[in-house]
Amino acid sequence: MFHQNNITIYTDGSSRGNPGPGGFASIVVVDSSKVIEFGGHDKHTTNNKMELSGVIHGLKIALNNVTHDIKQITVYSDSKYVLNGISSWIHNWKKNNWKTAAKKEVLNQDLWQELDKLVETVSQKNIKIGWNYVKGHADNSYNNRADIIATTCADEGVTKVFYEGDFKVWNALNG
Repeated sequence: MFHQNNITIYTDGSSRGNPGPGGFASIVVVDSSKVIEFGGHDKHTTNNKMELSGVIHGLKIALNNVTHDIKQITVYSDSKYVLNGISSWIHNWKKNNWKTAAKKEVLNQDLWQELDKLVETVSQKNIKIGWNYVKGHADNSYNNRADIIATTCADEGVTKVFYEGDFKVWNALNG
């Protein structure tokens, strides 16, 4: 899961209501040595927007921490919307000028376009990116931690770095 020359990202999003106050989380593990936990909020949003925001912010943090040794970024999300969107649907959306198969505007188009640009930036750095599903609210401690951060941000209206430091210390606390 956590490897040398790899950045691993766990993300989650939460909305209290839908729409309602929301939060997102990104846990970024750089090269099995450093961890950055970041969470943010929006006063009035949807769960899908927060799921996308978690991935977007995770990739931004990852790109700010890329060294010449990084060969892979692996993203874990419990959002099939995000994973299907970035792995499959986005190709047709782009071909169809950001319209769905039903000829309707793609929802959250601004966030999808931002995510698409980040994925392109990763690719231009010759870094592979992998997208993985992790079941939410199950036995994955990293996904559960992302859920805690996202719901805390939604409930408390905070945007902040929750932790930045040594992976071994963080893993002892959370793994």
